[in-house]
Amino acid sequence: MPAERTTQDRLYDEAAGTYGAALGRLARGYEVHPDARRDLLQEIHLALWRSLAGYDGRCSLRTWVYRVAHNTAASHVMRQRRARLHGLVNLDDIEDLPEAADAERAADRRLTWERMMALVHRLHTIDRQVILSYLEGLDAASIAEITGLSPGSVATRIHRIKHVLAAHFQEGSRNDR
Repeated sequence: MPAERTTQDRLYDEAAGTYGAALGRLARGYEVHPDARRDLLQEIHLALWRSLAGYDGRCSLRTWVYRVAHNTAASHVMRQRRARLHGLVNLDDIEDLPEAADAERAADRRLTWERMMALVHRLHTIDRQVILSYLEGLDAASIAEITGLSPGSVATRIHRIKHVLAAHFQEGSRNDR
C-alpha cells in the first residue's frame, strides 16, 4: 500500500508541476468568480490526486490530467446548474462594486478577455471543453482522446466555435460603439 501512495504522490507532483498553470486557466474557463474558481481548482487537484491511484499508463499523463480536470469541471457546472434550478443563490454570483481601473491598456485587455470568457461560458460543456483545450495548445488528436470525440469531430467543433465566438465578439464590438 505505501508503494502505491508513493507512486500516487510522485505522479501528482509531476502532474501538478507540469500542468498546474494549465489547470488554473481551465478553472478560469469554467468559473468566472475568483472564490468559486479557487474552489473548483481545489476540487480538480483533489480529484486528480485521488484518480492517480488508478492510473495505469494506458494513456499519457497529460491526457489523464486533462480528462480528470474536465470531468471534474463539468460535474461542478452541473452541480451549479442544479442549485440555480432549485432557486439557490451562490454568493459568488452577486456582483461586487467595481474596483478602480488599473492602467487603461490593462483594463482593455482584461475587458477583452472577460468578454471572450463570457462567450465561452455560454457554450455547451463539451464545446467549452474542446475550445479550452484548444486554447491550451492541445491538438485535435489529444482533445479527441480527452473528450472521447473523434479527431474530425474535434476539428469541426473548433472551427465552428471559433467562428461563433468571432461573430459574437465582433457583434459586441459594434454594439459598444
